Amino acid sequence: MPFLTLAHPTAGPVEAYHEVAGEGAPVVLLHGGACSLEVMREIGDALAGSSEVALRVHAAERAGHGRTPEREGPLSYADMVEETLAYLDACGLGSAHLVGFSDGGIVGLLLARDHAERVRSLVAISANLTPDAFAPETSTPVPPAIQGRINDDNAALSPGGQAAVERLEDKLRDLWVREPVIEPTSLGAVTAPTLVVAGEHDMIAPAHTELIAASVPGASLAFVPGTGHLLVAEQPGEVAALVLAHLAPLVP
Repeated sequence: MPFLTLAHPTAGPVEAYHEVAGEGAPVVLLHGGACSLEVMREIGDALAGSSEVALRVHAAERAGHGRTPEREGPLSYADMVEETLAYLDACGLGSAHLVGFSDGGIVGLLLARDHAERVRSLVAISANLTPDAFAPETSTPVPPAIQGRINDDNAALSPGGQAAVERLEDKLRDLWVREPVIEPTSLGAVTAPTLVVAGEHDMIAPAHTELIAASVPGASLAFVPGTGHLLVAEQPGEVAALVLAHLAPLVP
């Protein structure tokens, strides 16, 4: 630690940066696109330090994000799922509670649908099922201070420097017009206890977030007041409280 070798099924052995904190039931944080685990650090710290629920919090950075080196080729959510499965394997985790934000929320939904045995529970934050789920006309912009911090982190942490950050951003723009393509009815296969969360003024249309929650059997739904898409950084304490309330009855 903090780098771990993952046995990726198609890319072969790859290095990934990760951090682990706390003791208890395993929780894996899945960050969003074009950012690093830093965007969820305050949430991770709150979960690992909780006196109510004993949790061991894992946070890894996917290829090209944060401190994890980039890989050649286009991005896909299927590859992110494989990368996350390889991370679980490398950590010796047969299953874990997942907390995913944005792209990480999409990965969490796909894992819960297609690899139910690996997912104890899921919190999907600001996820989308299709590229047309965005509603910029009703969303609030990312606060400049938060966007500036993300930009600074990306430039400082990337092993390939600013050029690698820009290559990642190009790949993400290409990904986000093609994917995800998730049929809402397919989420009926999700068996993990699920909480769907979004910002009150998220760039994901509220009706789309409601559709996700309605499509997952037994899922709960919460909107965080006064926040946009970066709610994990705008109101990390409130998001962490929602996660802990979701996990409390599930963790012995």
